This record gives sequence, structure tokens and C-alpha cells, in this order.
Amino acid sequence: MKYSIILSLFFILAFTKSFAQPKIIDKVVAQVGDNIVLFSEIEGQKQSMKQNGIPDADINDCAILEQMLYNFLLVNQAELDSIQISDEQVDAEMENKLRMIESQMKNVKDEKGNPITIESFYGKTKLQIKEEFRTIIKKRMQGQEVERGITSAIDVSPLDVENFFKSIPKDSLPYINSQLSFQQIAIFPAITKNDKDIAYKQLSDIRKQVVSGKTSFCSAAAFYSEDPGSAKICGRIEGTRGQMARPFEATAYSLKVGEISEVFETEFGYHFMQLIERKGDDYVVNHILIAPKFSLDNLDASSKRIEKCYSELKENKITWEDAVKIYSNDANTKENKGFITNPITGEIKWSVEQVNQVDPMMFQLTDGLEINQITAPLLYYDFNERKEAIRIVRVAERTKPHVGNLTDDYNLFRMMALEQKKQKAIETWTKSKISTAYIRIDDSFKDCQFQNQWVPKAP
Repeated sequence: MKYSIILSLFFILAFTKSFAQPKIIDKVVAQVGDNIVLFSEIEGQKQSMKQNGIPDADINDCAILEQMLYNFLLVNQAELDSIQISDEQVDAEMENKLRMIESQMKNVKDEKGNPITIESFYGKTKLQIKEEFRTIIKKRMQGQEVERGITSAIDVSPLDVENFFKSIPKDSLPYINSQLSFQQIAIFPAITKNDKDIAYKQLSDIRKQVVSGKTSFCSAAAFYSEDPGSAKICGRIEGTRGQMARPFEATAYSLKVGEISEVFETEFGYHFMQLIERKGDDYVVNHILIAPKFSLDNLDASSKRIEKCYSELKENKITWEDAVKIYSNDANTKENKGFITNPITGEIKWSVEQVNQVDPMMFQLTDGLEINQITAPLLYYDFNERKEAIRIVRVAERTKPHVGNLTDDYNLFRMMALEQKKQKAIETWTKSKISTAYIRIDDSFKDCQFQNQWVPKAP
């Protein structure tokens, strides 16, 4: 069995166990220290794996149980070491997991064909769901800290990478699909004080309509709000401390239930909100956002500036690197020669699938370009900054599909070698800790062929 450096999600297990179709009689099937594994959790994990497209033949009860035993061995050690995780860290992780589950549930429907949401599935609000799983999330994060301590000092040398590569049979070397990297010069038109004043007045007028009762908050949000994720649901935002912009959170915590705030500013624009519910650090608000718009004059000035940049690049009057320094005002790419980071991997290389997933327009613009060719200036919406800009894009690299090799794919094999070394360290640690922990496994799993000897064999 191969242990995962990122722990299996206790939260997902707890959530998905209820998706199992047949009703089962639950029981404790294993225990590590004070932590127990329920039969329903194994069934829930199996159901989750099926929903994620894993074939039945690749789903093994014994392997699932062993992963859970390992997870709880980490948690047990964390309790012995008194590892502390702050409430802010737990809440931030909770939000990430909720968003992931919501994404997985997009196509899940009930027997009548109606979409299932987290709230409708449990018959509870998100705040109540969070309260139930907060302890589970905290334990998982404590276990991660223990695992980090096992592997944090591990590294590999170039010789380690070379030896790892040579150990892979030639017919087992990975096939690498075409990968691309892109650079851009982006100019965001300036937002003036007058532009901001116009947005502020517009939102202030909307607020007056809501406060006076001339229009409902929900109607105003649907008609006016420029937050696409919440506008259609009354501007509803469910958050916790540390998740949103500071002025947004400060306003949420300052209100009484039902109270409507004054207009306030964040980096995304102007808002006002109404507090719906608050419990501890968690809150539910309805809000409306209006973002300042740049004037046509500033758009024209930016267009002329990037056209000048484009002309100088086409005529080879300036290098790409110098053009980025002189013309770009995009903080996310300016200091990295314009390279656009892949948010999925954190690297500058993209697969075609990743490009289409994150920025489909990018692939359409660059598909026919040669290396170092550039696109003409084009207006686009930057999802990181949540505003429009004008950009020139260059294809920096486009690899051909090939069998993995050390010359072209050194970083890939370095990561693989490092992962293997970490796995060996984890296996050594696990074997050393099993003998010191209280572990019990139900007889229904006595025939499992575990990687580790979790309980002593009967004489």
C-alpha cells in the first residue's frame, strides 16, 4: 500500500458515508488510541471513490482500512505531541473542503431529478454542518503536521534523480503529453477618483432603495450586483474569519442580525451588506457589489500604450523582457518575465486540458502561433484581479508529446524520486509507531493482507 502525503479527507469520508445506497448496521471495525473507524466510513469512502470514477476492481476494503489506520496513527501521535492548530486555520480549511464538496455535488440529483445541495442533503445550514465537522478537520490537520515533520527534511540530489530514472524499466516510462508555457504583457486601465465616486454614488442610491423598502435586497442584488457568484441568490455569502477581505469581515462582525451596513470599500469595489446570521467566527450575509469602471479616456490611453508596445516588439526595437518591465502593470506576472502561472500545479507549464479548463480563450489565441510569436493586443477579463485589462500573449514553449526523459522532464522525475523517498520514510515511521500504540481490528478484517503488521499475529 502506498501512503498518501496528503491525508485522505476525514471530512469527505464523513460526508459521503450517507451516500451509500443500502442501509447498513454500523459498528466499530478498528481503533487506534482513542480514535475509532466505523464500518459506515469504509462504505462511505468506497462510494466516494465510485463517484470519482474509480473502477470497482480498484476499490479494496482492506486498503481503505489501512489508510484510515495510518491516518489515525498520525492523529494519535499528534495528541501525544500536543500539536496545536488554531481555529483560524481550521476554519480556512473547512471552507476549502466545503467548496470542493459543492463542486463534486454539482451533478448530484435526488430521485426526482432535483439538484442536491449540502444544505438540502443534511437538512441543516452550512453553519451547523461546519460545527459538526470542525473536530474532524482539526484532527486531520494535526495529523498533517506530524506527517510534515516526518518528511520536511527529505530532499534528493541530482544523483538520486538519475538513479531513480535508471531504475524505471524503459517500457514503464511515463508518456508526456504536449505542454505549453505562456507569457503576457498586461495593462490595466487606471481607475480614477472620479470613476470611484461614480461607483460609490450608484451603490449609495441602491442602498437607499433597499433601506426605504422600495426594493428588496434580493431584487437589488439580482439586478445590480456585480458579484456573479452571489447575485442570483440574494447576494448571499457564507464566510468565516480570515476568508474574506478585511473590510468585508470587519463590517460583517460589526452588524446586528438584520442590520444593513453603510457602503464600504474593498479591493474589489464598493459593497453594502445585511447580516443574516452569525455564530462565533462564522457568518452569513447578503451583499451587493459595484466595481468602479475605468473611463473610455483611460481605456483609450491604455490601448495606445499597448499598441506602441506591440509595434516595438514586431519591429524588434525592444526585447520581450524589456517590454514586460516597461509596459506591463500586472503585479502577478511583471516580475517573472510575464510568465503566467498555472493555478492547478503552481508551475509555468500547462497541459492543453488545463489551459482549456482555466482560460479557454488563451488556447484559441495561441493554438496557431509558433514559439515566441505574439498575439495582437486584446481586451480580456482577469479573474485574479476581477477586472478588465488589455494584453499581448506570447507562446514561450510548446513541447511535443514524448516518452519521459531526464533532459526534458528533469523536474518531473525529481518530484517522483522525492515522493518515493518520502514514502519510504513514512513506511519506516509507521512500523516504528505501531508497536507503541493501542490498535484493535475487528475479526471481519482478519484475512486482510496489510502492508504493515497492525496487530500481533495469534500464536
